[in-house]
Amino acid sequence: MKTDELASIHLGKRVNGSEEYDPSLLVAIPRYENRKQYNLESKNLPFDGWDVWHAYEFSVMTENGLPITRLMKIKYSCESEFLVESKSLKLYLNSFNMSKFGKNLLDCLGICKRIIEKDLSEKLQTKVEVNFLENDCEKVKIFNNFENVINFIDEAKLTLNQFKEAPELLEVEKTSEKQCYYLTFDSLRSNCRVTHQPDFGDAFIYYSSAKHIKEDSLIKYLSSFRSEYHFHEECCEMIFKRLYDLLDENDELFVCALYTRRGGIDICPARWSKNCVVSDVFELTDLEKFARYGIKQ
Repeated sequence: MKTDELASIHLGKRVNGSEEYDPSLLVAIPRYENRKQYNLESKNLPFDGWDVWHAYEFSVMTENGLPITRLMKIKYSCESEFLVESKSLKLYLNSFNMSKFGKNLLDCLGICKRIIEKDLSEKLQTKVEVNFLENDCEKVKIFNNFENVINFIDEAKLTLNQFKEAPELLEVEKTSEKQCYYLTFDSLRSNCRVTHQPDFGDAFIYYSSAKHIKEDSLIKYLSSFRSEYHFHEECCEMIFKRLYDLLDENDELFVCALYTRRGGIDICPARWSKNCVVSDVFELTDLEKFARYGIKQ
């Protein structure tokens, strides 16, 4: 089945869900179909990275009927052959709502962690990590040191009129020496490739190069996603690949997209070049926060 057909198994249909735990609800989407459009070979990816999902409404019960609700983090490698389709994940997690596991809170969550890790790992054919956080966790920005964040676009001189992904908008100039650039863009918008509903997020980009990607051209390029129809992970990889192709072979590049949640779940993919040591990009405190997948306790 093609990607859109797989994604449509649940999308656009009335689905009552399940009153009992049901792993058959999960749908895996192959990554290769979109990657081949941008000359990305799954066996020779130019980046490392992970996909991180935050499920804010996971709920389950103990054996004596005590309800438990937690924020769940799900993480797996971008090297996996598949990604999980979002509605199928929501339906699957909702199937835990009336299910009962364990004699107490910790026992229940421990059982759920093991079950969900097993189900997702088998469906996606890769190692999946699951953890729980308290629901009052606060989302943090990747680049906390805003003295290093480049933010000097003259909006009055900026005209944007292309809203389908347009890499030709990107402009590069040579500099006298290698420099580090930290950039943020808080108005990223793309659309679900199946439902066509809008998705909003923040983009964080770091690169170290003797080439300079002009900031106004980067704003134009990121804005060109506004009428693009792709999954979150695909958008992150597209942005990475377009920038990667402009830079030199040994340059460092990091791209992260923190999307806002829709339907109680958000997706936060991150990709970085294989020579990029993340601990060198961020200060320790920022790295610790980022290691928690964009969430701090």
